[in-house]
Amino acid sequence: MLLVALFSVFISVTIISCNKAGDSAKTATAKDSTSKPAQSPAERGKYIVNAIAGCGDCHTPWKMGPMGPEQDMSKMLSGSPEGMVMKAPKLDMPWMGAISATFTSFATPLGIAYSMNLTPDSATGLGKWDETTFMLALRNGKHIGTGRPLLPPMPWPVFKNMTDDDLKAIYAYLRTIPAVHNQVPEAVINPMPGPPQAGGGEMKKK
Repeated sequence: MLLVALFSVFISVTIISCNKAGDSAKTATAKDSTSKPAQSPAERGKYIVNAIAGCGDCHTPWKMGPMGPEQDMSKMLSGSPEGMVMKAPKLDMPWMGAISATFTSFATPLGIAYSMNLTPDSATGLGKWDETTFMLALRNGKHIGTGRPLLPPMPWPVFKNMTDDDLKAIYAYLRTIPAVHNQVPEAVINPMPGPPQAGGGEMKKK
């Protein structure tokens, strides 16, 4: 009987200790969650732009550094350099495209794409774009939401799958970065080939 009583006391003490430990863990978790402030949309956008989407890979000009090509952060997200108008090179298959030395201009069969100035500069960047226009551009793959098509390699088909909150966060962050005045050249849109004619060519005159 004594052994049974001692065993019962041991079980009771163990249960009480576990309950206290669980309560302590819950209290610590609650303190952690309350001690960390909620992430702002701009902070979330910064994480998406820099850590996930890699927007700077195409929208920040590259330069040659001591260890090779590196992004010129003094022109962060300012797009293809002003005045650097490209002429599409003649490419033979299997080559399908060419990239400028700054990694901001791209020639493909669809045309010549110049990465856009994403800084909040009012004259040459996104300064005059409102949140709705920005979201429409990425949803529809159209410049300014309803204009010309966004050319490769802009991965707008991926961005269009983001949530509204994600796109709003990106927009919020882009409004906080330093404005850089840089007028990106106009994109060149190649005409799309027409449908093939029946018979494989022009019909001979009779």
